[in-house]
Amino acid sequence: MHPVALAAERLLAAIPTPRMVATPGGALACTVEGEGVPLLALHGIMGGLDQSWLLARALLPDWAGWRIISIARPGYPGSPLATGVTAEAQAHAYAALLDQMGLDSAFLAAFSGGGPSALAFARLYPARCRGLVLVSACTGRLVAPPASRVGLERSEVFSRLPGLNRVPAFVVRRWPHWAAQGFVPDGAERTRVLADPAAGPLLAALLLSSCLDMAGRMPGTLSDVAQFATLPASCADGVAAPLLALHGTRDGIVPFAHARAVTEAIAGARLVPLEGGTHMGVFTQLARVREAAAAFLKI
Repeated sequence: MHPVALAAERLLAAIPTPRMVATPGGALACTVEGEGVPLLALHGIMGGLDQSWLLARALLPDWAGWRIISIARPGYPGSPLATGVTAEAQAHAYAALLDQMGLDSAFLAAFSGGGPSALAFARLYPARCRGLVLVSACTGRLVAPPASRVGLERSEVFSRLPGLNRVPAFVVRRWPHWAAQGFVPDGAERTRVLADPAAGPLLAALLLSSCLDMAGRMPGTLSDVAQFATLPASCADGVAAPLLALHGTRDGIVPFAHARAVTEAIAGARLVPLEGGTHMGVFTQLARVREAAAAFLKI
């Protein structure tokens, strides 16, 4: 196994056993760590609570003083899709989860496809949202290209084939540099990031996690893609929470325009462009991301 993949395995092994929390709409799987200011971490497509946990690790290397709640959004491993198909239904589930934990409010950090439900929570529960950190986040209508939709449908079939669905994980474990090229296309940058003792394992862990339990991630992924195509042009209407958007200027999955639009629509919102960054800008520019997140989360 490649050393950075071994470090990624150690990261994933550190994630606590999920707990199931009942809400009026259905169950949510999550992990809860630490004591202090609550932060709900929300993953994107092909995600799960493991990727929510990795997002929180990327933003906050030191969890002292924080209560980190890493959530599996509905349709992802542990959380039935029926718990919340729409962004609004998912936001209601987050509020119910806070109720179950006796928490009045929380920060939300959302990566990619976690953006719509995070914005819905801020709109529907303004008194309970301390602030939003959006990372490469979808913030309005996003229609996947036909080729991407076909690819996802093929992946859904592939994920159910015994044995064959282990191939992508094998590739990440043996050749992470090759496996990451679709997300970090520049070879020199990819080498730099994977060699970084903080960013390399985080990126490899995210890639590896996507390959594990692929079948369990597909219901939420396919639902998200369908839902995002029906969103309003902007999900920022009615949102007044403090907001930080971190987004790669060369993001080919969620265009940079999403971050620009949401920060222009919300008074006082801050945009941190990750110059030249792709959808994985949170890892390729990890130091800048952490600096901006630390400053924002002190509000």
